[in-house]
Amino acid sequence: MNPDDRHDASRRALTLRAELAEIDKARVFLRETLAPFRLDEAELFKLELALVEICVNITRYAYRDDPGPIRLTFWTRPAVSLEIRDSGRAFDPRLVPPPDLDSLAISGRRGGLGVYLARKLVDEFTYRRDGDENVLTLTRSLPVPD
Repeated sequence: MNPDDRHDASRRALTLRAELAEIDKARVFLRETLAPFRLDEAELFKLELALVEICVNITRYAYRDDPGPIRLTFWTRPAVSLEIRDSGRAFDPRLVPPPDLDSLAISGRRGGLGVYLARKLVDEFTYRRDGDENVLTLTRSLPVPD
């Protein structure tokens, strides 16, 4: 379901530029939005890490030379959901194969875990291409007060 169709008073949105210096704004946005729900730090950290990993990937790979926008939309019904939109190169993160963790550990190579981590930290990880935008939705089933 499109978040624009939801009648959820907790729906909030933020647009930032796809630059590493902007990612902290996404983190703060998430923490401020979730503050009323008094989630334990472990649950909050999972959502925050998933969001940061996706935003870093968008920043590094989606836009070539000119950082474009990253649009975040958050809502809490029926679960905690975060939609992440960018108009960079088409990229379906669901097609990224799981990394060989043993090989990575042995080789000492860094990177390549962002999408894997994000997928593992949420209950639902959906992607669609909407016109010229990548639309990724991360959903986590958490107790949300009425």
